[in-house]
Amino acid sequence: MGSADIIPGVSGGTIALITGIYERLVHAIGKINFKFIKPLFKGDFSEFKRSFLDEIDFQLFIPLLLGIAIAMLTLSKVISFLLEDYTAITFAFFLGLILASSYVLYKQIVHFSPKIILISIIGFVLAYIFVGLNPIATNHTLPVLFLSGMVAICAMILPGISGAFILLLLGQYHYMLNALNSFNLVEVITFCVGALIGILGFSKLLDYLLQHHEEITLALLIGIMIGTLRIPVNQITTNIGGSLFDIAFCVILMIVGFALIVLLEMKFKYIE
Repeated sequence: MGSADIIPGVSGGTIALITGIYERLVHAIGKINFKFIKPLFKGDFSEFKRSFLDEIDFQLFIPLLLGIAIAMLTLSKVISFLLEDYTAITFAFFLGLILASSYVLYKQIVHFSPKIILISIIGFVLAYIFVGLNPIATNHTLPVLFLSGMVAICAMILPGISGAFILLLLGQYHYMLNALNSFNLVEVITFCVGALIGILGFSKLLDYLLQHHEEITLALLIGIMIGTLRIPVNQITTNIGGSLFDIAFCVILMIVGFALIVLLEMKFKYIE
């Protein structure tokens, strides 16, 4: 998820989906309401400990957050290099990942109806228009970084919606990538605090939708994921060379990306 979240056009939520932790992650975040703080003010440390351990899914969050942090710190420079020097083939690989992820999501819908198809079309149109917007010119003050974190994290937890792309639209992507590479702790912490507040609120809504309107929500997400394919397609067509080798290499990497997701989904489904 950390590797995906630093790439414009690729969603960490998609990775959570194919590895089988998506609904557990959304539910675990949505369950956090900070009720464990109340016993702390009363001096009841035993109740605080019990509530704290009951409210937060440490078995999920500790390894997940460690993995995300390590990936972001170690791969941010690699991703920057690939996007800068090998744009077309990198996005061809991402295209395969997103296509396969939408296929994985499609298999989870059992009852197809005109309503489901309509919801998917709406998601596709909205996403297609949204990702075609031009980046906003803005400053990089701490309040702006805080608000950017709140908005971007909502996208990061949605399959098919790239939080990195949201940052790109907000004019903060390259700035935050440089802040991460240079270990600018004040700006990184400010962004993370905004992200924490944003995800705690948004996850409750998403958890409700998945529990009460699962197939409609999945249909909308499928449409959104297909609509966001506009990003990698535009990047590939703009940056690809004219030779047959370049085209063939992009096609091969797209197939590799697609196959990788399908194999991962089969593996994790078997484990479950």
